[in-house]
Amino acid sequence: MDQPVIAIIGGTGFYKFLEPVEEVSRQTPYGPTSAPISLSSLDGRPVAFLPRHGRDHEYLPHEIPYRANLWAFKELGVRQILGLNTVGSLQAEYRRGDLVLVDQFIDRTSGRIDTFFSGNAAAHISSAYPYCVRMRGLAKDALDGIEGGFHDSATVVVTQGPRFGTLAESRWFRSQGWHVLNMTQYPEVVLAREQELCYMNLSYVTDYDVALTEVVGAEPDKEVVSHARVLQAFAADSGRFVDAVKRIVNTLPAEFDCGCQHALDGART
Repeated sequence: MDQPVIAIIGGTGFYKFLEPVEEVSRQTPYGPTSAPISLSSLDGRPVAFLPRHGRDHEYLPHEIPYRANLWAFKELGVRQILGLNTVGSLQAEYRRGDLVLVDQFIDRTSGRIDTFFSGNAAAHISSAYPYCVRMRGLAKDALDGIEGGFHDSATVVVTQGPRFGTLAESRWFRSQGWHVLNMTQYPEVVLAREQELCYMNLSYVTDYDVALTEVVGAEPDKEVVSHARVLQAFAADSGRFVDAVKRIVNTLPAEFDCGCQHALDGART
């Protein structure tokens, strides 16, 4: 089939998208990808799909081969990536079931390899606006009027995982004004920028982390976040999420010029 310009990276609960026409296994300088890349078609447009955690969730957040995944997409000719995530809410206005276009991140991970560069072959990319502004603008227009809650901006705090946070951590994150939290958005977003790929994120709020009293006024310990509850919450409304993904993919052009494509201009040492 035709070379895909658009790729989708699925998060927790989103392990499959469309029926694959072809599957591609890629060995990269950074090892294999999380799973074979599925090539498919959406309304006549070639699309590549990869489950971030593997098909059976065999990769924990700190074990995901982020560099291999992004390298393989670049080799396939992908130029635009839609990263999908489930997130926990830290603020009352971000309700369970809401869709979120993240625009900033706070990195609270540790020990993850977060660059393709080292030594003399170095580069210092800008992360001021880490998610593609062009793609986010198109996505915002595409999701205008969609049923249910929708937020066109948010700051995500990315935690190391695989454990969920403590009550004290959740209270701290909330007090900083950060909106949602997740375990996998970093370093994926910056690695995409180093490959000069356009990258945006669409997140789905599945829970209120552990600070229920502070976020929604509920009694503590009634709905403490767990992996099973995240999957359950996402599955209950996955149809709307898939509709949002299709809207975004259909609005992304095949031909474009974007600053993300020039991220290494003047960045190399």
